[in-house]
Amino acid sequence: MAFRQVLQLAACGLAGGSAAVLFSAVAVGKPRAGGDAEPRAAEPPAWAGGARPGPGVWDPNWDRREPLSLINLRKRNVESGEDELASRLDHCKAKATRHIFLIRHSQYHVDGSLEKDRTLTPLGREQAELTGLRLASLGLKFNRIVHSSMTRAVETTDIISRHLPGVCKVSTDLLREGAPIEPDPPVSHWKPEAVQYYEDGARIEAAFRNYIHRADAKQEEDSYEIFICHANVIRYIVCRALQFPPEGWLRLSLNNGSITHLVIRPNGRVALRTLGDTGFMPPDKITRS
Repeated sequence: MAFRQVLQLAACGLAGGSAAVLFSAVAVGKPRAGGDAEPRAAEPPAWAGGARPGPGVWDPNWDRREPLSLINLRKRNVESGEDELASRLDHCKAKATRHIFLIRHSQYHVDGSLEKDRTLTPLGREQAELTGLRLASLGLKFNRIVHSSMTRAVETTDIISRHLPGVCKVSTDLLREGAPIEPDPPVSHWKPEAVQYYEDGARIEAAFRNYIHRADAKQEEDSYEIFICHANVIRYIVCRALQFPPEGWLRLSLNNGSITHLVIRPNGRVALRTLGDTGFMPPDKITRS
């Protein structure tokens, strides 16, 4: 591809984004027949970043790791020209596929007054054993287990990790349960305060940006990573990764100890292999508390 064409493509990408913003601004302000403007669409949270592409439009640079976006096109050696650009692009391209296994914690005592008292129930411990056995049966070389620092996630991790000896464990507060974004449509039985969305939403979005992305260009082999956390966090991550409206996260449902499998290809394409799988559990062991 000629260097001029690359510049044109980059310019088109910027123009497309600007056009999307302009179209959105025009659409929400369109006057009605009586002269009044239609109600404006709800503004996305500030931490959500810029305007999203229109419905059905895949953003190839969703993780800000698309090779062309990592290169300063103005810094070009006029003598080496296109060959140098091709080399720089190749240097920034991912080569490996990332497999992300999102595990919801097992059943726990929901009536604990303090977070540390919300430990796994006896059934929850059985569920974690079954999930650990299932993961071990896949025969994959897991690279790491990243888990929420909340008690129920820590206990679930401890049980699962016994079936995966040698896999390192990392705890993080980013994956703690919370209210990611106000759901649409709203529900009457669950209404967090606006400040909770403001605080939790930024943190859960940070977890998504930190952990869900295509492989680093230096990664040579495919990776298999386990993230043990919570239903709200997983549902939000799935919507964001697939570029579905994140406000729809509450329309999904996940069982305790379930396995959700995302695949991120080197070109940034994302596929959902399984969502909330508990088919490996006997029916009388399945819960959704």
